[in-house]
Amino acid sequence: MTLVDTHVHVFVRGLKLAEVRRYVPEYDATIDSYAGVMRANGITHAVLVQPSFLGTDNSYMCGVLRAHRDMLRGIAVVESTVSEPELDALQADGVVGIRLNLDGLPIPEFDSGNWPQLLASVRRRGWQIEIHREGRDLARLIDPLVEAGITLCIDHFGRPDDDLGIDDPGFRHLLRKGASRLVWVKLSGAYRNGSDGRGFATAPKAAALLREHLGGDRLVWGSDWPHTRHEHYIDVARMRRELDGWMPSAAEREAVMGSNALTLFKF
Repeated sequence: MTLVDTHVHVFVRGLKLAEVRRYVPEYDATIDSYAGVMRANGITHAVLVQPSFLGTDNSYMCGVLRAHRDMLRGIAVVESTVSEPELDALQADGVVGIRLNLDGLPIPEFDSGNWPQLLASVRRRGWQIEIHREGRDLARLIDPLVEAGITLCIDHFGRPDDDLGIDDPGFRHLLRKGASRLVWVKLSGAYRNGSDGRGFATAPKAAALLREHLGGDRLVWGSDWPHTRHEHYIDVARMRRELDGWMPSAAEREAVMGSNALTLFKF
């Protein structure tokens, strides 16, 4: 059975780091290490997501993509000023979208500067924009991008508030965008949505609502390997088991891990 992990980070120590960064791991997370994880968990394909601490230098990720074209796709991080030839090169390497990791950063003004041109290029290429931001701010990101006709993939259940959970107004706004059919959500990183088990407690309730409002065909699964800052208690095997509780139907799980991801990430 095809099983796609849609959220994996690869990096090694010594790479050029972003000037603004929250965290830098003191270990290597190589594709060779992850290949063992794939074999142990039956994963056949994966999506590499550019780590925030590497900024817009996607060269390491793209080198890995080129070496494993059949089983990998990539989500890059770029400046709004990125050129068309640079986007062409990323696409040739297997990149199928860009990530806005805006945790702690200003929200872009999508109708000004270079953004309209970049959004038009993303839409023309059939790419997605992946969004990582707390749920409370999602409306300010989702609404203009949906209006621009962009396919969106929202990280980590939409990052609902630790205490509010599924009652977070931003998460509820995300649910209302299901009618657009442009919004996908990653069932991933539940542990990032509340300490002391609160994120894991919210996850099955959030998954049920996402399935109801967005449709089971708009959900994908990601392990978030190597689980930066949570490495001491999370592993891929656990995240795979958690999915069984989030999606009780075997048929729906197969779609989330298989056909949904194959479609969204253009395998």
